[in-house]
Amino acid sequence: MHELIDSKSQRQIVLDTETTGIDPKQGHRIIEIGCVELIERKLTGRHFHAYLNPERLVEEDAIRVHGITNEFLEDKPVFSQVVDEFVEFIRGAELVIHNAPFDVGHMDAEFNRINAPYGLTKDIAGVLDTLALARQLYPGQRASLDALCKRFDIDNSHRTLHGALLDAEILADVYLWMTGGQRKLSLADKDKDGQLTDLTAIRRLPDQRPALKVLPASAEEEAAHQQRIAKLLKKGGESLWPVSG
Repeated sequence: MHELIDSKSQRQIVLDTETTGIDPKQGHRIIEIGCVELIERKLTGRHFHAYLNPERLVEEDAIRVHGITNEFLEDKPVFSQVVDEFVEFIRGAELVIHNAPFDVGHMDAEFNRINAPYGLTKDIAGVLDTLALARQLYPGQRASLDALCKRFDIDNSHRTLHGALLDAEILADVYLWMTGGQRKLSLADKDKDGQLTDLTAIRRLPDQRPALKVLPASAEEEAAHQQRIAKLLKKGGESLWPVSG
């Protein structure tokens, strides 16, 4: 799924899970883990992804959310079979998670269940909760992943059901926009058909375009310019252009 790297660069892992149900204290388990890697705020293309056999039934309400059925999970590995690779992928990074207490709670329950030598999530990696960050940045506004996609014009039209790897990829885009400052200037104009166009977009000019006309100032304009500069100098100002005459 991935190769190990030795990097001192800032490393973040955007992570999402799907589960059999809501509360790990009621025995609910992780059935999918999806992670994508960011180094210095750039997607590297490396990821970790696994479906897991939860050794229990998935609730119908959960299936309606993520679409992962009990039959699909029957031949998948259990958590203890992938935990070493998973921990190696996230170790020492900052985990970027939307509603982190939910995912971290389930991960900690999985670590405890197998008596893993790694400790809990906090012993392996740092955690940044993008839901808490969004509520801080946009108080009173909807902060779901779908709502943030709409806010930042991120296309998630292919997202009909939840999926851990897909959600991690989308969350990476949301996180980068949310923490990267102003995305674009609110400048627009209308084209010849009356449609709004973005004036900040790159416009490619044809190579065979005619040369721009250079229009010299008239004698009257030049005189007015000189009078304006002379008036500024008289008031103690400075000018980069010498006064002629």
